[in-house]
Amino acid sequence: MFVNARCVGEKRIGEEDCFILKLAASPAALAERNDGSAEIIRHALFGYFNQKTGFLVYVEDSHLTRIESTGNDAVYWETTIETTIDHYKPVDGVMIAHSGRSVVTVFKFGGQFGMTSTKTRIEETWTIEEIVFNVPGLSMDFFIPPAEIRKGSASGGPSELTSGKFGNGKAWQNSLGKLK
Repeated sequence: MFVNARCVGEKRIGEEDCFILKLAASPAALAERNDGSAEIIRHALFGYFNQKTGFLVYVEDSHLTRIESTGNDAVYWETTIETTIDHYKPVDGVMIAHSGRSVVTVFKFGGQFGMTSTKTRIEETWTIEEIVFNVPGLSMDFFIPPAEIRKGSASGGPSELTSGKFGNGKAWQNSLGKLK
């Protein structure tokens, strides 16, 4: 993802000295993503990499979008996602992060007379308990859901998921509908 990024400096994240890579969408790429009344003004991604290990330890992803509606002033939405990534462990010889924390901030401003603004913040802490690469006999068209989903349906009866085969995700999607 950071192949075309440029180094913009250094910063200490927690106890780790990091170098910062910035990846910004070009004006042409932004124009391609615009849709009718929505215009993406800016999209930038900053990756903070541990100077000793090279591991990605922090990501900041920022979007600014302008939305025009007929007869009203434009409304701006700024979305920022900040993610801390840690607990790297080897999985089949590849170092994979097993936990982290994400904070999403959505700031809406503008609108009629430019006087309205709202700010919403969502936080999530996540962990990955098990990872396996190259599962024997599993093609790219199949998906294995987490073990707690495969054990049975929400009603306690037998589940289609216990077979472990989910061709093109259809059985998975059908079973998720039953779990809701």
